[in-house]
Amino acid sequence: MTRIVVLISGRGSNLRAIVDAGRVQRWPAQVVAVISDRDDAAGLRFAREHGIATEVVDRARFASRAEFDAALAATVDARAPDLLLLAGFMRILDAAFVQRHAGRMLNVHPSLLPAFTGLHTHRRALDAGCKLAGATVHFVTAELDHGPIVIQAAVPVLADDTEATLAARVLAQEHVIYPLAVRWFVEGALRIDGGIVRHADGAPQWRFAGVPG
Repeated sequence: MTRIVVLISGRGSNLRAIVDAGRVQRWPAQVVAVISDRDDAAGLRFAREHGIATEVVDRARFASRAEFDAALAATVDARAPDLLLLAGFMRILDAAFVQRHAGRMLNVHPSLLPAFTGLHTHRRALDAGCKLAGATVHFVTAELDHGPIVIQAAVPVLADDTEATLAARVLAQEHVIYPLAVRWFVEGALRIDGGIVRHADGAPQWRFAGVPG
């Protein structure tokens, strides 16, 4: 049984998608804990309602970044995860933490990486006149929003899109590809070769959502 720990900072919509998919598809895996850096994160309530242990490591309670990092690492390690998932976790992890979980930590980012790392991805895509936007699930490395790409989903950028409408369509695809990437990991289907992630059975590692309607 693969032990999964999820780090969140907010509503936990990707957490919900992963938990739901795992139960419906009967993965040999279990989300054993949800950890947040905010005690008001809505995703904590979802976790508790589904019998998942929760922890809060509040940055404001620590005098330094180093102390926070150490407390977060200890909290995660106490749950002994086989897989660590970042699902809207809004803190940058230090290099030592990332190295300790190398090859078994995934993140989803709302852009077609390596484009638009960091924040405000949808606004930047619109300002750049992009015709496609999307989301990426990748293994986490010490470099922010970089790392071997597991799967990407693309959506068209429509002429009347706003940040909100584009974000909603991209998020819907996150809810598809993140659970799929987690399932592949649990099944042992992912291989990293020279920084490139390949599916052992050649499953498509991309998804394209056409124009809605």
